[in-house]
Amino acid sequence: MALAVVALLAAMAAAMVTTAVRQTPTIDEPVYAGASLVYLREHDLRDNPEHPPLGKLVIGVGPELAGVRLDRSYTGPQEAIGRHLLYESGNAPDRVMLAARLPMIVLTLLFGLVVFAFARDLAGAAGGLTALGLYAFSPDVIAHGSLATLDVPAAGFVLTSVWLLWRARNRLWPYLPLAGAALGAALATKMSTLAAVPVLLALAAVPAWSAYRRGEDKSVRKAILRGATAAAGVAVIAVAVVWASYLAVDPRLRWTTPPGVPSIGGLRGLAADALPFPRPYRDGLRIQFGFEDATWTGFLFGHQYQGSLWYYLPAALLVKTPLGMLALWLAGAAAMVSVRRLRPAAPYVLVPAAVLLAAAMAGSRDLGVRYAIFVPILLAVAAGCAVAVRWRWTPVAAAGLVLFVAVSSVRTFPYYLPYSNEAFGGPSKTHLRLHDSNADWGQDLGRLAGRLRDRYAGEPVWLAYKGSGVPSSYGIAASDPLAVPPDRVRGILAVSDSWIAKADPRILALIRTSEPIDEVGHTITIYRRPAPAAR
Repeated sequence: MALAVVALLAAMAAAMVTTAVRQTPTIDEPVYAGASLVYLREHDLRDNPEHPPLGKLVIGVGPELAGVRLDRSYTGPQEAIGRHLLYESGNAPDRVMLAARLPMIVLTLLFGLVVFAFARDLAGAAGGLTALGLYAFSPDVIAHGSLATLDVPAAGFVLTSVWLLWRARNRLWPYLPLAGAALGAALATKMSTLAAVPVLLALAAVPAWSAYRRGEDKSVRKAILRGATAAAGVAVIAVAVVWASYLAVDPRLRWTTPPGVPSIGGLRGLAADALPFPRPYRDGLRIQFGFEDATWTGFLFGHQYQGSLWYYLPAALLVKTPLGMLALWLAGAAAMVSVRRLRPAAPYVLVPAAVLLAAAMAGSRDLGVRYAIFVPILLAVAAGCAVAVRWRWTPVAAAGLVLFVAVSSVRTFPYYLPYSNEAFGGPSKTHLRLHDSNADWGQDLGRLAGRLRDRYAGEPVWLAYKGSGVPSSYGIAASDPLAVPPDRVRGILAVSDSWIAKADPRILALIRTSEPIDEVGHTITIYRRPAPAAR
């Protein structure tokens, strides 16, 4: 069994490292990479205040150990600090990004051990290996686990807290304090995990109530008091971890609310004021509320729209989840509610996943399944419970579905961000149905440079790129097709598929009179623009 665990994690590590090496920076990564070094070297919390610092501190370990140069004299806005770090400070951008991504890869692999341990506790060794197999071959987990971003670590810390709370049912020490620390780590990584707090605190009180139900505690009042005490203890430890993450950056906690933080009224404003967290955390929460109050552009099944759709995330998950994984999620969830010995675990696995998904569905940003990355992580544990169903062919069916997932995942290698399952045409068709971090997040600028050099050397190049990379840093000498009249755009036209999804009329006019001749990484389409017809 140990060899199987090592083999699965080794395969996952190889996929993530390869992906990390081959992808240029996605849209969010430079911001986090730049902020991480400012935190570690300048002890200044002002950059990227809309997210707590813990995840960025982990990201910063790699560039710090690699000796990445930080220009301490630079005072530009947070959106430009990462760009300056990568392209204007004498650093090799690929080296910086790999250094920033490696700590996230290690953390993602460690969360894989938690998935295995949790599922093994519930359904034995076969359940643990089934769960780990789904986790290790999940295209979404591989894609986002290999990036210097915050989605996977936040979800992984929630998973870890849930597992420790499950273990605390029979042994409070040391699992209950560790569960509080893991919950604090989640809150100190991403504020969206606040939605899970009521559920996890309720689960922290379960051991006291279980003792009353078993007759070990004769007093309802004492059981309630002990449960409340346990929940309060977990909450106190979680709050302490959040404070510690801010103090680790600036022990003096020097903070002035930056200009532009929105004034949030009503219940949300009262809630932000009431939270027992540092002022920068509460200001960051206000920034997040401001994002939620904005109107964003969405794209689903070829349709662009303004605002948000409540069913966007379930629909996107349906597209981007391997078919075998969907089947095992359903089977595992059914097993958890139908198999008697598994029912006590259902609130620990299914309820946090449902609450976090509902909170994400209520958000205004339809920008990718990364906002619901906890679904493949938590439901991998649920899927492992499918092997507990006492049917003759259950082990064979479960193994076959895991193999189906593995084949689907390997077939998309190394293009995990634009993955979609076979029912929706695979990764080459994802951009027709979804956009942004579901498909084209700016990750293929380096691949485009190689393609232009190998196949189209010497031809004039026009580029409409959506991302945070700097084309010239990768040897791309391209002009902006939107800066000149359309009849002057001749030769090679490379367009990020996210630009096409945005339905910009200027881009659409250009591609309607162009011939598609190539594609790069399933995210950039290359066209040939003919010379205008003679009059």
